[in-house]
Amino acid sequence: MGINMNKSAILHIPQSQYAYPNSENSMTIRLRAEADSLTDCILYIGDRACSQSPVQFSPLPMKVVARDELFEYYEAVFEVPFNRICYYFRLESGEEWTYYYADRFFRELPDIILEGSLIEGRSEYYQYPYILRNEIPDVPEWFKNTIVYNIFPDSFATGKEALTVQEKQIPLDNGICSRALLGGTIRGITENVEYVKELGFNCIYLNPIFTAGEYHKYDLLDYYHTDPCLGSDEDFKELVETVHKNGMHIIIDGVFNHCSWYFFAFEDVVRNGENSKYKDWFYNLTYPVIRPEGNEAPNYACFAYEKKMPKLNTLNKEVQEYFTEVCRYWIREYKVDGWRLDVANEVSRDFWRAFRKAAKEENPQAVLIGEVWENAESWLKGDAFDSTMNYDFRKYCREYFASRKMDAFSFAGAVSTMMLRYPANISLGQLNLLDSHDVPRFLSLCRGDMRRWKLAFIFLMLFPGVPSLFYGDEKKVEGITEREYRSAMPWQSSDGEFEGFVKKILSIRKEYICAASGYEVLQADKGSGLYSFIRTGDKGRILVCLNAKEGEEKAKVPGRRTALSEQGVIDREESHVRISACGFGIYVID
Repeated sequence: MGINMNKSAILHIPQSQYAYPNSENSMTIRLRAEADSLTDCILYIGDRACSQSPVQFSPLPMKVVARDELFEYYEAVFEVPFNRICYYFRLESGEEWTYYYADRFFRELPDIILEGSLIEGRSEYYQYPYILRNEIPDVPEWFKNTIVYNIFPDSFATGKEALTVQEKQIPLDNGICSRALLGGTIRGITENVEYVKELGFNCIYLNPIFTAGEYHKYDLLDYYHTDPCLGSDEDFKELVETVHKNGMHIIIDGVFNHCSWYFFAFEDVVRNGENSKYKDWFYNLTYPVIRPEGNEAPNYACFAYEKKMPKLNTLNKEVQEYFTEVCRYWIREYKVDGWRLDVANEVSRDFWRAFRKAAKEENPQAVLIGEVWENAESWLKGDAFDSTMNYDFRKYCREYFASRKMDAFSFAGAVSTMMLRYPANISLGQLNLLDSHDVPRFLSLCRGDMRRWKLAFIFLMLFPGVPSLFYGDEKKVEGITEREYRSAMPWQSSDGEFEGFVKKILSIRKEYICAASGYEVLQADKGSGLYSFIRTGDKGRILVCLNAKEGEEKAKVPGRRTALSEQGVIDREESHVRISACGFGIYVID
């Protein structure tokens, strides 16, 4: 008796993450099916504009590249001698079979003979009409091979491996004050570029550095100058030059969803009301516009419920023109390598299209990273961002490594299908993270258990994508509240063994893994805490075994092995190793 085919679970979406070009002569086609419902899946491809009738199709076997509790995901990556294709699938489930095309199931193909003549049905197959060079999804190549160190400027440094904590206020020209909580400076960051580089990072991402009122610098007053509490414009220029001289890149934070309630345009609205030429720069104004005191609600839209941060109307053309010039200015004058874009999913798409055009005209290799906490598929179509902050990566790591709510099978399914949300090139550019300035420290989520933090850190660094570490994680910073997880960099804290571990894992990534390295799950069973995967690159294959269980696990090791890093490995046999609770093994295998 054949296996039942659940046709309602079959899914293919043309011209999406299920069908996209990798280059002008290479494509990836994917199909989703119910787990364990198909015994075979064959893709047939042909030239949709060929002169022959009927179209001549070539069969390609598809393989399962990911699975979760509900589905299996089939994939075929192939070279094509033509740049437009039509295609269909043959699905088999035991003795049952069907063709699948045009989102329907058939037992025959659409070409039919009528009165001795062939009626061509090629338009009824799935289509990829034409591989256009500028529509091939991709991320700047340098970014895909980046390891990011994220610095919150106020909290980091005032000198070489030192932070003199100093709360301060500096009056600005209009009588408003800029504030610092801990007193970190741009010059302090410059003096520690070598420290960041020696750890193994090759890119620095800075939270906002422009003139603002509060210590976090997300309430922007002036988009064209460095905040005086952090330093001068010359200090920032020196920082960028120092970063570049060290062969590194630098990304800055762009806050364009909202501004300070003392920003010049909002100031004009408060002063002139409906007569202000900037009244259309903001959302939902009620006149007269008043800066509320105490618990009084604002009579204008703002970021979240922060009345000091009125929301900008980013659909307005004048607003778009103003901020695209800001974009150009920092790329052109200071040579920054890209932008991380705050509250990106609350901003008009037309704004981001204009912003992207400006950034790429100034530097085609500038990277744009959107702050999007959820599935970012609609933002990564080539007209907005190159990358997004991958908070789902953090969520799954939390549930597997920290809280242990997932077993290895569920974790493998979650992270694999997370990768399949996007074309492969785009997945390789996602900014993966455990910590940021907006969330509790991952070590605190692990309840201070360094074994579990190490497992998550290894996964962060060796999994496909761009890893990002928040300052101080390498010094075991913890924190649940905002003040805690943005606390002062503990330069005085020194743990040579732990910092050596951080450097070792980064060195493994830099030596053995690049953006082009393949990724394959080797072991992730239901009820197990052992997750292992293989990365395949120019220097061979790396096997990574992570045991998140409070108990021993047996990890398969295919082929001969050379240990790169181990902890808690208590037995080594020819075909496997035994790993104790929260232990790991990283090997070169052949």
